[in-house]
Amino acid sequence: MICSLRSGGALLSVLAALWQAPLALASRPNIVLVLADDLGFSDIAPYGSEISTPTLSALARNGISFSNYHTAASCAPTRGMLLTGVDSHRNGVPNIPETISPEQSQHANYRGWLSHDVVTVASLLQDAGYHTYMAGKWHLGQQPDMLPYRRGFERTVTMADSGADNWEQKPYIPIYARANWYADGERTTLPADFYSSRFLVDKTIEFIDSNGADGQPFFAYLPFQAVHIPVQAPQEFTDQYMGVYDAGWDVLRERRRDRARQLGIVPADANMVRMSTTDNWESYSPEMRRYHAKRMAVYAGMVAAMDHHLGRLVQHLKDIGRYEDTIFIFTSDNGAEASGGDDVRSLLMRLSLRYSDYNNDYDTLGLKGSFNTIGPSFASAAVGPLAYYKFYAGEGGMRVPLIVAGESLPLKDQWTSAFAWVTDITPTILDLAGVDAPSGHYGGRRVEPMTGRSLLPLTRGEVDRVYAASEAVGYELAGNSALFQGDYKIVRNRAPVGDNRWHLYDIVNDPGETRDLGDAMPGRFQAMQAAYEAYAEDNGVLALPASYDQAFQGVYNGIRERYTPQIMLALLTVLTLLPFYIVYRGAGRRRG
Repeated sequence: MICSLRSGGALLSVLAALWQAPLALASRPNIVLVLADDLGFSDIAPYGSEISTPTLSALARNGISFSNYHTAASCAPTRGMLLTGVDSHRNGVPNIPETISPEQSQHANYRGWLSHDVVTVASLLQDAGYHTYMAGKWHLGQQPDMLPYRRGFERTVTMADSGADNWEQKPYIPIYARANWYADGERTTLPADFYSSRFLVDKTIEFIDSNGADGQPFFAYLPFQAVHIPVQAPQEFTDQYMGVYDAGWDVLRERRRDRARQLGIVPADANMVRMSTTDNWESYSPEMRRYHAKRMAVYAGMVAAMDHHLGRLVQHLKDIGRYEDTIFIFTSDNGAEASGGDDVRSLLMRLSLRYSDYNNDYDTLGLKGSFNTIGPSFASAAVGPLAYYKFYAGEGGMRVPLIVAGESLPLKDQWTSAFAWVTDITPTILDLAGVDAPSGHYGGRRVEPMTGRSLLPLTRGEVDRVYAASEAVGYELAGNSALFQGDYKIVRNRAPVGDNRWHLYDIVNDPGETRDLGDAMPGRFQAMQAAYEAYAEDNGVLALPASYDQAFQGVYNGIRERYTPQIMLALLTVLTLLPFYIVYRGAGRRRG
């Protein structure tokens, strides 16, 4: 009888442990990481925008927003750091692969795809019992072992390129032969009723529901295509903003600055520079002003559509009882995109679009078959009151929104001006999940250590900053460089927009980078330049070829990637047929 009771007690202990295991898993939060594409600092309502984003506004009220968060100024480097916590020059993605020079691409850390010497946050969470899902843009390599399905994500639907059409399965620029979409590691075909933001949220909901009953937490990575070019939106969203931008880009930039001041996101006396690439609105004819205003209305509609569909995901989590256990992290991969120019109705532009089966006609702007951009003038407004935009190391290219929200977070409707960096996102997620970062090895191989910091102490109000005032964070992308230290930043931007000289700014009190402090603070200026040189050496930053031009390099690499097989086939055909031609010509001469 005693033996029987002991056996029964052991059985009860086992059953109790099994009963408590799902509860322990469920106590760890679900995590939704949302990444917008090319979204400017002031493009959403919580950051001073006139664009209505009720979903993001509600998330901001339910957590903490960052006014001093920075990313790389281009998509793939940001994505690599975001998902690994490792600097872009150590994770294999120091630049987008489309614009890496041949001289640099010979080096292992300059391939433009995510190295196997790093481990993704998805892999670590999957090992810890999380379901891991991804729906959206990848751009970190599309060889079979590089796709997210092999990098820790359990279910995926992925666009592997730098961008693609939002209405159909179609490449957006000629360097791609097709739009490369994958589902769970295999090529896939998009549905006939595809619109990117709606489709990606639909798939995220589908993935979450597929394992909803097993009690395990999930990590969902949702990198939208919005608002990457081509800028496209359903007509009902564009219609909400028709007439809003009729006063032009300078007025919009001033309004965004004034609103950011009122909200306290920037200091009350924050000034801004006028970018040399901003055109004179009044120099355009009424017809062209009308056209440019609609370009921006479509952009606003695309932001609003993204927010609307994100709202469907939030509501679904509420409907299935998983909202209260979910933490949301929302940010952007870089500042607004200035490509496309402001002279968009030229014959050359229209002919080039026709070659790609696009048009930019006013009446259908933003709809299927339309290729829309906002150009450098409205891009400066989209990042207002900051300077520069995507690709450049000015604040407008690197400072973007970051919102961390959830019912379980103690702070609500709060702001922090603490410096934060893109490599901090993975450590923050791991901290939320109670998962340790690998200590130099993972899966039997050596991996790069994470350098980011968890932002969770900030979200709990435990600290004022996670980086000490003396700690430096370096950055480089295609020769545009920066180093952050405390409230200060040194920055160097290449021509044609920059002057290729170092400047020093207090980016807390002067986020618009209007007052160069290099002469006033020579000791700090020199020390930060030395710290940048140390960063560059420690992380294998390579010098650019003297003749490097990013736009030209992108075209050259694209043509080489897409057309080399055809060119090689043509050469092989010529070499194969040449002997026969020589024999034929010789025979002809003998007959003559």
